[in-house]
Amino acid sequence: MNLQKLETILQAQNQPKFRIQQIKKAIYQEGISSFSDISTLSKDLREVLEKEMPVLSFEVQQVLISKDGQSIKALLKLRDGNLIEAVLIAPKPGIWSACISCQVGCAMGCKFCATGKIGFKRNLTAEEITDQILFWIQHLKTTNHKLSTIVYMGMGEPFSNWEQVSQSLRDLTDPNLFGIGSRSISVSTSGIPEGIEKMAQEFPQVNLALSFHFGSNEKRSAAMPINRKNNLESLKVALQNYFAKTKRKVFLEYVMLAGVNDDSKDADNLIDFIRSIGKLQLLHVNLIRYNSTDSQFKSSSKERTILFRDYLEKNRIEVTIRKSLGEEIQGACGQLAGK
Repeated sequence: MNLQKLETILQAQNQPKFRIQQIKKAIYQEGISSFSDISTLSKDLREVLEKEMPVLSFEVQQVLISKDGQSIKALLKLRDGNLIEAVLIAPKPGIWSACISCQVGCAMGCKFCATGKIGFKRNLTAEEITDQILFWIQHLKTTNHKLSTIVYMGMGEPFSNWEQVSQSLRDLTDPNLFGIGSRSISVSTSGIPEGIEKMAQEFPQVNLALSFHFGSNEKRSAAMPINRKNNLESLKVALQNYFAKTKRKVFLEYVMLAGVNDDSKDADNLIDFIRSIGKLQLLHVNLIRYNSTDSQFKSSSKERTILFRDYLEKNRIEVTIRKSLGEEIQGACGQLAGK
Protein backbone atom coordinates (compact mmCIF):
# COMPACT_ATOMS: atom_id res chain seq x y z
CA MET A 1 0.00 0.00 0.00
CA ASN A 2 1.28 3.45 -0.94
CA LEU A 3 1.46 5.26 2.41
CA GLN A 4 2.63 8.55 0.91
CA LYS A 5 -0.40 8.69 -1.36
CA LEU A 6 -2.64 7.71 1.54
CA GLU A 7 -1.29 10.56 3.67
CA THR A 8 -1.80 13.02 0.81
CA ILE A 9 -5.44 11.98 0.41
CA LEU A 10 -6.11 12.19 4.14
CA GLN A 11 -4.59 15.68 4.31
CA ALA A 12 -6.71 16.81 1.36
CA GLN A 13 -9.77 15.50 3.21
CA ASN A 14 -8.76 17.40 6.37
CA GLN A 15 -8.63 14.19 8.36
CA PRO A 16 -7.11 14.09 11.88
CA LYS A 17 -3.62 12.64 12.22
CA PHE A 18 -4.82 9.53 14.06
CA ARG A 19 -6.81 8.44 11.01
CA ILE A 20 -3.80 6.97 9.26
CA GLN A 21 -3.05 4.82 12.31
CA GLN A 22 -6.56 3.39 12.16
CA ILE A 23 -6.08 2.51 8.51
CA LYS A 24 -2.63 1.00 9.08
CA LYS A 25 -3.96 -1.25 11.83
CA ALA A 26 -6.91 -2.38 9.72
CA ILE A 27 -4.85 -3.13 6.59
CA TYR A 28 -1.52 -4.38 7.94
CA GLN A 29 -2.54 -6.21 11.09
CA GLU A 30 -6.21 -7.10 10.72
CA GLY A 31 -5.98 -8.19 7.08
CA ILE A 32 -8.83 -6.02 5.82
CA SER A 33 -8.58 -5.96 2.03
CA SER A 34 -10.82 -3.01 1.17
CA PHE A 35 -11.14 0.52 2.51
CA SER A 36 -14.91 0.11 2.36
CA ASP A 37 -14.67 -2.56 5.09
CA ILE A 38 -12.89 -0.34 7.62
CA SER A 39 -15.77 0.44 9.96
CA THR A 40 -13.90 3.16 11.91
CA LEU A 41 -13.92 5.40 8.81
CA SER A 42 -16.83 7.52 7.67
CA LYS A 43 -18.77 6.39 4.62
CA ASP A 44 -17.63 9.44 2.63
CA LEU A 45 -13.95 8.82 3.40
CA ARG A 46 -14.25 5.14 2.53
CA GLU A 47 -15.72 6.07 -0.84
CA VAL A 48 -12.94 8.57 -1.53
CA LEU A 49 -10.21 6.08 -0.68
CA GLU A 50 -11.80 3.32 -2.77
CA LYS A 51 -11.92 5.68 -5.74
CA GLU A 52 -8.50 7.29 -5.32
CA MET A 53 -6.17 4.38 -4.55
CA PRO A 54 -6.01 0.59 -4.52
CA VAL A 55 -4.80 -1.24 -1.44
CA LEU A 56 -2.41 -3.43 -3.47
CA SER A 57 0.11 -2.43 -6.14
CA PHE A 58 -0.82 -5.29 -8.45
CA GLU A 59 -3.76 -7.25 -9.82
CA VAL A 60 -4.16 -10.93 -9.07
CA GLN A 61 -4.18 -12.81 -12.37
CA GLN A 62 -4.37 -16.40 -11.14
CA VAL A 63 -4.25 -18.43 -7.96
CA LEU A 64 -3.34 -22.12 -8.09
CA ILE A 65 -3.84 -24.48 -5.16
CA SER A 66 -2.19 -27.91 -4.87
CA LYS A 67 -4.41 -30.97 -4.41
CA ASP A 68 -3.34 -31.38 -0.78
CA GLY A 69 -3.98 -27.69 -0.08
CA GLN A 70 -0.47 -27.21 1.32
CA SER A 71 0.77 -24.98 -1.50
CA ILE A 72 -0.77 -21.92 -3.13
CA LYS A 73 0.79 -19.89 -5.94
CA ALA A 74 -0.37 -16.45 -7.07
CA LEU A 75 0.44 -14.83 -10.41
CA LEU A 76 0.48 -11.06 -9.90
CA LYS A 77 0.37 -8.37 -12.59
CA LEU A 78 2.21 -5.18 -11.67
CA ARG A 79 1.01 -1.76 -12.81
CA ASP A 80 3.55 -1.70 -15.67
CA GLY A 81 2.33 -5.08 -16.95
CA ASN A 82 5.19 -7.17 -15.62
CA LEU A 83 4.34 -10.44 -13.90
CA ILE A 84 5.71 -11.89 -10.67
CA GLU A 85 4.82 -14.90 -8.56
CA ALA A 86 4.45 -15.40 -4.83
CA VAL A 87 3.88 -18.67 -2.99
CA LEU A 88 2.27 -19.72 0.26
CA ILE A 89 3.14 -23.12 1.75
CA ALA A 90 2.21 -25.05 4.87
CA PRO A 91 5.20 -27.21 5.88
CA LYS A 92 3.24 -28.23 8.98
CA PRO A 93 -0.49 -28.08 9.72
CA GLY A 94 -1.45 -24.53 10.66
CA ILE A 95 2.03 -23.17 9.89
CA TRP A 96 2.01 -20.93 6.82
CA SER A 97 5.10 -19.50 5.17
CA ALA A 98 5.08 -16.87 2.41
CA CYS A 99 7.76 -17.04 -0.28
CA ILE A 100 8.05 -13.63 -1.90
CA SER A 101 9.81 -12.10 -4.90
CA CYS A 102 12.05 -9.03 -4.93
CA GLN A 103 12.71 -8.64 -8.67
CA VAL A 104 11.00 -9.27 -11.98
CA GLY A 105 13.22 -12.05 -13.26
CA CYS A 106 16.80 -12.46 -12.08
CA ALA A 107 20.25 -11.62 -13.39
CA MET A 108 22.09 -14.43 -11.59
CA GLY A 109 21.53 -16.97 -14.36
CA CYS A 110 21.71 -20.14 -12.26
CA LYS A 111 21.41 -23.01 -14.75
CA PHE A 112 18.94 -25.04 -12.67
CA CYS A 113 16.53 -22.17 -11.90
CA ALA A 114 13.51 -21.25 -14.02
CA THR A 115 13.63 -17.61 -12.88
CA GLY A 116 17.19 -17.29 -14.13
CA LYS A 117 16.07 -18.20 -17.66
CA ILE A 118 13.84 -15.11 -17.75
CA GLY A 119 16.76 -12.77 -17.24
CA PHE A 120 16.53 -9.53 -15.28
CA LYS A 121 13.73 -7.06 -16.07
CA ARG A 122 13.57 -4.71 -13.10
CA ASN A 123 13.71 -4.38 -9.33
CA LEU A 124 10.54 -4.41 -7.28
CA THR A 125 9.80 -1.47 -5.01
CA ALA A 126 9.49 -1.97 -1.27
CA GLU A 127 5.74 -1.48 -1.69
CA GLU A 128 5.52 -4.22 -4.33
CA ILE A 129 7.50 -6.56 -2.08
CA THR A 130 5.48 -5.99 1.08
CA ASP A 131 2.17 -5.99 -0.81
CA GLN A 132 2.79 -9.69 -1.49
CA ILE A 133 2.63 -10.19 2.27
CA LEU A 134 -0.52 -8.08 2.49
CA PHE A 135 -2.08 -10.29 -0.16
CA TRP A 136 -1.28 -13.49 1.73
CA ILE A 137 -2.46 -12.03 5.04
CA GLN A 138 -5.76 -11.18 3.36
CA HIS A 139 -5.98 -14.65 1.84
CA LEU A 140 -5.29 -16.43 5.14
CA LYS A 141 -7.90 -14.33 6.91
CA THR A 142 -10.58 -16.02 4.80
CA THR A 143 -9.54 -19.39 6.27
CA ASN A 144 -8.98 -18.15 9.84
CA HIS A 145 -5.24 -18.74 9.61
CA LYS A 146 -2.30 -16.42 10.19
CA LEU A 147 1.05 -16.02 8.51
CA SER A 148 3.90 -17.64 10.44
CA THR A 149 7.09 -16.92 8.49
CA ILE A 150 8.37 -15.03 5.46
CA VAL A 151 11.16 -16.08 3.10
CA TYR A 152 12.77 -13.96 0.38
CA MET A 153 13.23 -16.99 -1.86
CA GLY A 154 10.98 -16.12 -4.79
CA MET A 155 12.03 -14.39 -7.99
CA GLY A 156 15.23 -12.34 -7.85
CA GLU A 157 18.39 -11.86 -5.82
CA PRO A 158 17.67 -9.79 -2.67
CA PHE A 159 21.17 -8.31 -2.39
CA SER A 160 20.97 -6.99 -5.96
CA ASN A 161 17.99 -4.88 -4.86
CA TRP A 162 19.14 -4.10 -1.34
CA GLU A 163 17.81 -0.54 -1.12
CA GLN A 164 14.23 -1.72 -1.67
CA VAL A 165 14.62 -5.05 0.11
CA SER A 166 16.05 -3.39 3.21
CA GLN A 167 13.17 -0.90 3.24
CA SER A 168 10.71 -3.76 2.93
CA LEU A 169 12.37 -5.47 5.91
CA ARG A 170 12.03 -2.29 7.94
CA ASP A 171 8.34 -2.13 7.00
CA LEU A 172 7.70 -5.77 7.82
CA THR A 173 9.32 -5.47 11.25
CA ASP A 174 7.82 -2.04 12.04
CA PRO A 175 5.41 -2.50 14.99
CA ASN A 176 3.22 0.25 13.53
CA LEU A 177 2.87 -1.65 10.25
CA PHE A 178 3.16 -5.44 9.98
CA GLY A 179 4.88 -5.96 13.32
CA ILE A 180 6.51 -9.25 12.22
CA GLY A 181 9.44 -10.49 14.30
CA SER A 182 12.86 -10.43 12.63
CA ARG A 183 13.47 -14.08 13.45
CA SER A 184 10.34 -15.02 11.50
CA ILE A 185 11.92 -13.66 8.31
CA SER A 186 14.61 -15.26 6.13
CA VAL A 187 16.60 -13.77 3.25
CA SER A 188 18.21 -16.09 0.72
CA THR A 189 21.16 -15.12 -1.48
CA SER A 190 23.00 -16.85 -4.31
CA GLY A 191 26.22 -15.58 -2.75
CA ILE A 192 27.04 -11.86 -2.66
CA PRO A 193 29.57 -11.19 0.14
CA GLU A 194 28.92 -7.45 0.43
CA GLY A 195 25.21 -8.20 0.81
CA ILE A 196 25.91 -10.65 3.60
CA GLU A 197 27.99 -7.98 5.33
CA LYS A 198 25.20 -5.38 4.99
CA MET A 199 22.60 -7.75 6.37
CA ALA A 200 24.76 -8.57 9.37
CA GLN A 201 25.11 -4.87 10.05
CA GLU A 202 21.51 -3.76 9.44
CA PHE A 203 19.38 -6.83 10.27
CA PRO A 204 21.39 -9.14 12.54
CA GLN A 205 18.26 -10.95 13.76
CA VAL A 206 16.84 -11.76 10.31
CA ASN A 207 17.72 -15.30 9.17
CA LEU A 208 20.25 -15.76 6.38
CA ALA A 209 20.17 -18.59 3.84
CA LEU A 210 22.83 -19.20 1.21
CA SER A 211 22.02 -21.01 -2.03
CA PHE A 212 25.17 -23.08 -1.95
CA HIS A 213 24.66 -26.29 -3.99
CA PHE A 214 28.33 -27.00 -4.86
CA GLY A 215 31.41 -27.40 -2.68
CA SER A 216 33.90 -26.88 -5.50
CA ASN A 217 34.53 -23.66 -7.40
CA GLU A 218 34.66 -25.51 -10.73
CA LYS A 219 31.18 -26.99 -10.40
CA ARG A 220 29.67 -23.94 -8.74
CA SER A 221 30.97 -21.55 -11.42
CA ALA A 222 29.65 -23.81 -14.19
CA ALA A 223 26.09 -23.79 -12.81
CA MET A 224 26.08 -20.49 -10.89
CA PRO A 225 27.84 -17.62 -12.78
CA ILE A 226 27.88 -15.49 -9.61
CA ASN A 227 30.65 -17.78 -8.31
CA ARG A 228 33.05 -16.53 -10.97
CA LYS A 229 32.98 -13.16 -9.22
CA ASN A 230 32.36 -14.32 -5.66
CA ASN A 231 34.02 -17.69 -5.19
CA LEU A 232 33.97 -20.03 -2.21
CA GLU A 233 36.89 -18.31 -0.52
CA SER A 234 35.09 -14.95 -0.58
CA LEU A 235 31.93 -16.59 0.74
CA LYS A 236 33.92 -18.22 3.53
CA VAL A 237 35.30 -14.86 4.64
CA ALA A 238 31.85 -13.25 4.41
CA LEU A 239 30.32 -15.99 6.58
CA GLN A 240 33.12 -15.75 9.13
CA ASN A 241 32.51 -12.01 9.40
CA TYR A 242 28.77 -12.61 9.61
CA PHE A 243 29.20 -15.03 12.52
CA ALA A 244 31.54 -12.63 14.31
CA LYS A 245 28.85 -9.93 14.21
CA THR A 246 25.63 -11.91 14.70
CA LYS A 247 26.40 -15.30 16.29
CA ARG A 248 23.36 -16.47 14.26
CA LYS A 249 22.95 -19.75 12.41
CA VAL A 250 23.12 -19.73 8.60
CA PHE A 251 21.30 -22.22 6.37
CA LEU A 252 23.13 -23.67 3.38
CA GLU A 253 20.59 -24.64 0.71
CA TYR A 254 21.79 -27.60 -1.33
CA VAL A 255 19.72 -28.76 -4.31
CA MET A 256 20.38 -32.42 -5.05
CA LEU A 257 21.19 -32.88 -8.76
CA ALA A 258 21.58 -36.45 -10.04
CA GLY A 259 25.13 -37.20 -11.17
CA VAL A 260 26.17 -33.58 -10.69
CA ASN A 261 26.61 -32.80 -6.99
CA ASP A 262 25.41 -35.88 -5.13
CA ASP A 263 28.36 -38.28 -4.78
CA SER A 264 30.77 -38.79 -1.88
CA LYS A 265 33.35 -36.40 -3.35
CA ASP A 266 30.71 -33.66 -3.49
CA ALA A 267 29.81 -34.40 0.12
CA ASP A 268 33.49 -34.20 1.10
CA ASN A 269 33.81 -30.82 -0.64
CA LEU A 270 30.78 -29.53 1.27
CA ILE A 271 32.18 -30.84 4.56
CA ASP A 272 35.58 -29.28 3.87
CA PHE A 273 33.99 -25.90 3.16
CA ILE A 274 31.96 -25.97 6.37
CA ARG A 275 34.96 -27.03 8.45
CA SER A 276 37.13 -24.31 6.90
CA ILE A 277 34.82 -21.68 8.37
CA GLY A 278 35.34 -23.03 11.87
CA LYS A 279 31.75 -22.71 13.09
CA LEU A 280 30.13 -26.12 12.56
CA GLN A 281 27.42 -25.38 15.11
CA LEU A 282 26.32 -22.27 13.20
CA LEU A 283 25.89 -23.89 9.77
CA HIS A 284 22.92 -26.08 8.90
CA VAL A 285 22.56 -27.81 5.53
CA ASN A 286 19.13 -28.14 3.92
CA LEU A 287 19.09 -30.83 1.25
CA ILE A 288 16.43 -30.16 -1.39
CA ARG A 289 15.53 -32.65 -4.09
CA TYR A 290 15.55 -30.81 -7.40
CA ASN A 291 12.18 -29.58 -8.64
CA SER A 292 11.91 -30.09 -12.39
CA THR A 293 12.32 -27.11 -14.72
CA ASP A 294 13.16 -26.78 -18.39
CA SER A 295 16.79 -27.85 -17.98
CA GLN A 296 19.11 -30.81 -18.40
CA PHE A 297 19.17 -31.50 -14.66
CA LYS A 298 17.40 -34.34 -12.89
CA SER A 299 16.68 -34.80 -9.21
CA SER A 300 18.78 -37.17 -7.14
CA SER A 301 16.84 -40.21 -6.01
CA LYS A 302 15.34 -40.39 -2.55
CA GLU A 303 17.83 -43.13 -1.68
CA ARG A 304 20.82 -41.09 -2.88
CA THR A 305 19.60 -38.07 -0.93
CA ILE A 306 19.30 -40.13 2.25
CA LEU A 307 22.81 -41.56 1.78
CA PHE A 308 24.16 -38.02 1.27
CA ARG A 309 22.44 -36.87 4.46
CA ASP A 310 23.71 -39.83 6.46
CA TYR A 311 27.28 -39.20 5.29
CA LEU A 312 27.08 -35.56 6.40
CA GLU A 313 25.68 -36.59 9.77
CA LYS A 314 28.54 -39.05 10.31
CA ASN A 315 30.89 -36.12 9.81
CA ARG A 316 29.06 -34.05 12.45
CA ILE A 317 27.35 -31.73 9.99
CA GLU A 318 23.85 -30.52 10.91
CA VAL A 319 21.60 -31.50 8.02
CA THR A 320 17.93 -31.87 7.13
CA ILE A 321 16.19 -33.16 4.03
CA ARG A 322 13.76 -30.34 3.42
CA LYS A 323 10.23 -31.27 2.45
CA SER A 324 9.46 -29.87 -0.98
CA LEU A 325 6.02 -28.39 -1.57
CA GLY A 326 4.35 -26.85 -4.59
CA GLU A 327 5.94 -28.76 -7.48
CA GLU A 328 2.60 -29.74 -9.03
CA ILE A 329 1.65 -26.06 -9.37
CA GLN A 330 5.16 -25.02 -10.48
CA GLY A 331 5.56 -23.16 -7.21
CA ALA A 332 8.45 -25.04 -5.62
CA CYS A 333 12.02 -23.85 -5.13
CA GLY A 334 13.54 -22.76 -8.47
CA GLN A 335 10.32 -23.07 -10.49
CA LEU A 336 8.97 -19.51 -10.43
CA ALA A 337 8.90 -18.06 -13.94
CA GLY A 338 6.19 -15.40 -13.83
CA LYS A 339 3.62 -17.34 -15.82
